Amino acid sequence: MRNIRLTISYDGTDFHGWQLQPGRPTIQGALVEVANRLTSERVFLFGAGRTDAGVHALGQTATFKTRSTLAPHQFLRAFNALLPPAIRVLRCEEESPDFHPRWQALEKTYQYRIYRGRIVPPFDQRYVLHYPFPLDEPAMARAAPLFEGEHDFTAFAGAQGDEEEGKQRTPLREVLSARIERVARRNIWSDAFAPTADSGSENPAQGTPGEELLFTVRGKSFLRFMVRKMVGTLLEIGRGRLRGEDIVEQFEKRDRSAVGPTAPPQGLFLVRVDYPDRWSVRAGE
Repeated sequence: MRNIRLTISYDGTDFHGWQLQPGRPTIQGALVEVANRLTSERVFLFGAGRTDAGVHALGQTATFKTRSTLAPHQFLRAFNALLPPAIRVLRCEEESPDFHPRWQALEKTYQYRIYRGRIVPPFDQRYVLHYPFPLDEPAMARAAPLFEGEHDFTAFAGAQGDEEEGKQRTPLREVLSARIERVARRNIWSDAFAPTADSGSENPAQGTPGEELLFTVRGKSFLRFMVRKMVGTLLEIGRGRLRGEDIVEQFEKRDRSAVGPTAPPQGLFLVRVDYPDRWSVRAGE
């Protein structure tokens, strides 16, 4: 049996998450349907993690085993010809039989986008949380690293469930890094409305310099809703309703009602999954 590895990017807006669900469109379901068609086999496809409904990915990793003789470049072309446009396979390669996208993962990187401008560009509205209201951003920036380290994240997760199956049932998770910062992004909306020197007009899409807050978090695994609850808590700190110290207290108290709400899904992206050198994908290969 050959072990085929896929690197996948998707817009999760119109899907009920990653995991296969009968009667509902899912990312895994769409990939399995195409893989079954290409191999004439019943394929089991494993992902590095299970993103929730409405969450996106820039670099999800998945594998399936097959007896098919199709070359990786043929799989790549065929997947992208048959998948819906919201799902793209960026890379396809044959891996060693012992590679598993979940169990061999060293770390995952997630990002959450918060648009701070007065008017959210229509080309971004599916991919950001729009929040143009006042926030104490320095307080949020000071609080974000408090998530780092190994902690009991019960308070910062859904009532049940995990982004992974099987091995990871403990609420203990290690966050390797967490930060929130202002970033500037260029797009055709802001370029089209850029004011000229003598126009005297305001760019309605520009907002303040660096129009987005970007929360970036790295860890080996995450509980369900964990990143979105972290973002919701940082927003409550920005509004002055919580303090950074509340994060530390809830690692011990584990009271879900004492932290921020779950942020909406559309701002969240699984950016990448990193593996040991033996299985790492290197640029240019």
